[in-house]
Amino acid sequence: MRSPSSSAHHAPASMEKMPSEYAIPKKVCVVGAGLSGLVAARELRREGLDVAVLEQRGGVGGQWLYDTATDGGDQLGEAGVTSSVYASLRLNTPREAVGFSDFPFRPSRDGSGDARRFPVHGEFLKYIKNFCYEFGLINAVRLNTRVLRVAMVPPRDGCLQGWTVRSKHGDVETEEVFDAVVVASGHFSQPRLPAIDGMDKWKRRQLHCHSYRVPDSFHGEVVVIVGCSVSGKEIALELRHVAKEVHLSAKSKEAADMTPAMSKMLARHDNLHLHPQIDRLCEDGRVVFDDSSCVVADTVIYCTGYAYSFPFLETEGHVTVDDNRVGPLFEHVFPPALAPSLSFVGVPNMGIVPLFNEVQARWVAQVLSGRRTLPAAEEMLRAVEEYNRGREAAGVPKRRTHDIFFDLEYCDEYGERNCCFPRLEEWKKELMGASIFSLRDNPETFRDSLSVQAA
Repeated sequence: MRSPSSSAHHAPASMEKMPSEYAIPKKVCVVGAGLSGLVAARELRREGLDVAVLEQRGGVGGQWLYDTATDGGDQLGEAGVTSSVYASLRLNTPREAVGFSDFPFRPSRDGSGDARRFPVHGEFLKYIKNFCYEFGLINAVRLNTRVLRVAMVPPRDGCLQGWTVRSKHGDVETEEVFDAVVVASGHFSQPRLPAIDGMDKWKRRQLHCHSYRVPDSFHGEVVVIVGCSVSGKEIALELRHVAKEVHLSAKSKEAADMTPAMSKMLARHDNLHLHPQIDRLCEDGRVVFDDSSCVVADTVIYCTGYAYSFPFLETEGHVTVDDNRVGPLFEHVFPPALAPSLSFVGVPNMGIVPLFNEVQARWVAQVLSGRRTLPAAEEMLRAVEEYNRGREAAGVPKRRTHDIFFDLEYCDEYGERNCCFPRLEEWKKELMGASIFSLRDNPETFRDSLSVQAA
């Protein structure tokens, strides 16, 4: 089944120039050294561009660089910790499809590490680090360097002159000018919280799953988990081993109850319970649901997604975030009014990562080097508006503007259209499809049911 994203009209594909027409090398700043930032640096260098990758943490890997810190654990508010990975997390897509096109994610030859088809997060972090060193990217990365401000250099004769980037390393602040900036800072760090009556007055523990790491502190508790997405189900399954009761709250209890995954979970575990969405939180510890049922809970965990946030970016209103729609972005990458000197890699959600990031990075690099050209700004803007109208007509909420819904054909078409990227092999598509359906049907055992070890 095709996703609504594939039905939208697109502006004509970018045109490829002959090598003799390449622009002179540009100085490019990449914000973030996770998957998106590292592959962007690799593709930019391949196009002969001068690259600096600014990373606020002490190592590469972005979201996959596990951090035991949790923003306080029982505090709701601004995120101070980047990673949202919890200790037991395993990949939910097979390693054969989770890799860059020319750097497969294979088990270690010496037999060390996690050789399973769906390994733990630390195995994927090793893969990212290996990618970084294999392509000599580490000398382009400035670790422990936080980007404070990215702002346009005042235009001259109506033309953008580049970007001023202010960063901080230790106590030293530095300001530099770059010809272009690639924002690759990820979108799984700023918790997106619901608005529930009584949240601000509820005296017991509340946290977003961004701050969940291990189940130990929930021993003997009654826990309410808001949201029945993958993270909500997986955290519930882990907590049911230590908690007295785990109550899952879904927007549509009837729809959630009918899914094979939820039916199996509830049948297998008598301390797991399903409820409709929360009506209110009471100061005495009660959590009241829409059907007037209630439980007295010790902790509420919000598995309610993440918000796109670029606090360092100043674009004079040319790029905004409205109900999680970043825009306007042509093909989720270029803001028409500022293209190509400003671009985003890794904004789309629910796609093939890191392959789709690689496609976007290659396109950006080829545009910045002059190998490809973009449509006129007006044409790009029309394409964005038509794309958004198509999504809305299909019933996709604005907050899901950048969700690709694992549409593999759309990903293929996107790569072919923008940078002649090769299509995903059919056997990988079949494996991905099997994984997605198995995840929906049985989140407890699907990883191991699709073979214990990768081929």
